[in-house]
Amino acid sequence: MRDTILKKANEMFLAYGFKSVTMDDIATELGISKKTIYQHFANKNDLVEASTDHLFETVSCGIDNIREQDKNSIEEIFIIRSFMMQQLNNESASPFYQLQKFFPKIFSCLRAKQFEKMNDCMIENQAKGIEHGLYRPDIDVNFISRMYFTGLTGIKDSDVFPIDQFNAYELTQKFLEYHLRAIVTPKGLKILEGLIKTD
Repeated sequence: MRDTILKKANEMFLAYGFKSVTMDDIATELGISKKTIYQHFANKNDLVEASTDHLFETVSCGIDNIREQDKNSIEEIFIIRSFMMQQLNNESASPFYQLQKFFPKIFSCLRAKQFEKMNDCMIENQAKGIEHGLYRPDIDVNFISRMYFTGLTGIKDSDVFPIDQFNAYELTQKFLEYHLRAIVTPKGLKILEGLIKTD
């Protein structure tokens, strides 16, 4: 039952926001009593924390599986982006804005884990891209991986990129193109432009 509650809570939190969804809402959706939820989670904060941990682990495992597919570095980034958008319901900024505002400790912990995961992923991605001649050999791998994380999280800022003006899916595509054009070789550029046309 705990996993069932977590799965439904994740689904609802991503659709409506971590603050907006109540314990009553989740109980009603599952057709159970609120008491049943409290048998597994002490309070709403406990459920939100477990939910974000579960979401992070799901996304991390998915990313690891993609990395094991041995795609070229540029294609790998596009596949990871599509996977993450699917997992996060096209990543509306609202749920994570609510998480940051109303559950700041959980948000900070999640962000730290996200950074560690994405930083490791991007350093490895760049090393492989340089080795295969897709990325310029003179790039500063540590700087680029941090810029990637900063950009990816920055485009979720709805004050800078209002939801009514920017579609989340297109925004991530534009960011990837912007990011990759700065580091690819002519060989990498051909792959990038091919992926942009088919994305």
